[in-house]
Amino acid sequence: MSATFATDLLGWKKADKTGRIVPNSADSDNEQSIALAGSVLDSLGALRVVTPDTPPKPGPVLEQKVMSDLSRILPEADPTRTWKLDRKELVTSFAQYSHLRRVDELVKESPELRVAIGRDYLIKPDVTVGLSDPSLAHSPDPFLHAAVSCKWTIRSDRVQNIRHEFIQMIRHRRGRQPHLVTVTAEPLPSRIAAIARGTGEVDAVYHIAFDAMAHAVSVVGNRQQQDDWHECVEQRRVLPYEELAPTLIRW
Repeated sequence: MSATFATDLLGWKKADKTGRIVPNSADSDNEQSIALAGSVLDSLGALRVVTPDTPPKPGPVLEQKVMSDLSRILPEADPTRTWKLDRKELVTSFAQYSHLRRVDELVKESPELRVAIGRDYLIKPDVTVGLSDPSLAHSPDPFLHAAVSCKWTIRSDRVQNIRHEFIQMIRHRRGRQPHLVTVTAEPLPSRIAAIARGTGEVDAVYHIAFDAMAHAVSVVGNRQQQDDWHECVEQRRVLPYEELAPTLIRW
């Protein structure tokens, strides 16, 4: 299984330093990353050439594709609910976090509060899935059903950013926690494991080329990559992207 848009984003590019052709999801300084990403592209039927259709900056395009895909699937699968999909929407626009608007007003008025509290609760998830809920008569705002952090690849700084944002959302919510997930095309299981492991800040990591990744790991992955992949998959910390929409519908 792979996301319907996976082949729109995954492809080959010229590495900046060497000029050789490498997969656009690979770390060009890491041979294991290149081998795994290359195997993924082979499984997806991508020719080993640079094509103009491959986006030069796939990160923002991934966000748009995820939002468009969920915007199409969710209303079709469950038309009984009113779905609201957005990119970079402030969490204060949603019922569980609407109280933070007043908090932010107070923080703006007080230098002491700005120093003591900061403003890192003003989070804009890459993709938000909202639900209009008539039972929330006390709030005109939609309910935040899910927050999706789209990370084309995973590096240590990105892991910390995801964890920090989701921890803030867990701490500051009033009501049920939204589904907090990551969508990625990262080819190294060891880097995926860095965000998939943990104490619940991230519910799951969804990979846009899951089956191709599983095959790549079995064929060209070293022992560490195989162990990390199997650990995360067996514990359902890493899932196929295709399971994201059904999960949101079941909730």
